Amino acid sequence: MARTEPTYRLDHLAIAAETLAEGVAWAEARLGCALAGGGAHAAMGTHNRLLSLGPDLYLEVIAIDPEAPRPPHPRWFGLDRFTGPPRLHAWVVAVDDIAHAPAAAGRPLALARGDLRWQMAVPEAGALPFDGVHPAVIAWEGAGHPAPRLADQGLRLTSLTVSHPEAATLQTTLAPLGEPRVTLTTGAPGLSARLSGPRGEILL
Repeated sequence: MARTEPTYRLDHLAIAAETLAEGVAWAEARLGCALAGGGAHAAMGTHNRLLSLGPDLYLEVIAIDPEAPRPPHPRWFGLDRFTGPPRLHAWVVAVDDIAHAPAAAGRPLALARGDLRWQMAVPEAGALPFDGVHPAVIAWEGAGHPAPRLADQGLRLTSLTVSHPEAATLQTTLAPLGEPRVTLTTGAPGLSARLSGPRGEILL
């Protein structure tokens, strides 16, 4: 029997900020929508707020939680070294089994927030490979997922452009990504997203 290749599905986008308040203010001003409550990630010493991008996709604003103890390992998304204004910083794809995550994505960790349970591949150094534009990989446990719990404010992702000098290599790594909204292009490392909503088109 032929081996079935895993499929990576776009799960969410992450805006990073030096403080959660700064990130939320920036995102709400830019998007024209109020973010919903998120929560804390005790294992990573971070916290977030969320925004719906439809029934199966969402956006989070994430930052280091100053009230949480520093974890004994680097925080995810390279947040220990994040500086500057809030910005689109990472994208996350989902798989049914975290064992299917590319080795470059990191080692699987079991995580939880409230009644949500998931496993996520986190690099040993915290920061994602390919200068941070490689997607993080997540596998949700059970039926729980943040997206359908969020109020739908009519905001949708139109496209996500992932740029890197080694885009062809990254494309090979992510060959099972069946997502027409994601484009990999050769250029300086970076992410940009186009959203549509009540205020028209928005570029992050």
